[in-house]
Amino acid sequence: MALTLWHNPRCSTSRRAVELLQAAGAEIQIRLYLQDPPSRAELTALGLPAAQLLRRKDAPEAADYSAAQIFDLLAAEPRLIERPILLSPRSAAIGRPPEALLKLLEKPL
Repeated sequence: MALTLWHNPRCSTSRRAVELLQAAGAEIQIRLYLQDPPSRAELTALGLPAAQLLRRKDAPEAADYSAAQIFDLLAAEPRLIERPILLSPRSAAIGRPPEALLKLLEKPL
């Protein structure tokens, strides 16, 4: 199964997710999303609610934004994307807590 992890190596939760996935035997491709930011189209294609993708503690002013405004903000400021995010060919999951990503490994293609 092709898996890609949007990863920030400075984030302890993101580092823990890499460790958990590797320990589970998952082969993951790492995308350093701060260096290779996702487009707005990529963000919306995740199929996750915009509000869940936003690191609210880093953007409290966005609490009242519409989904479209949040996607625009995340595309412009990728540091505001909640992390880590694991993508499979059919779905995506946010790793808060990192163990939440393990459920995605159980889903059949």
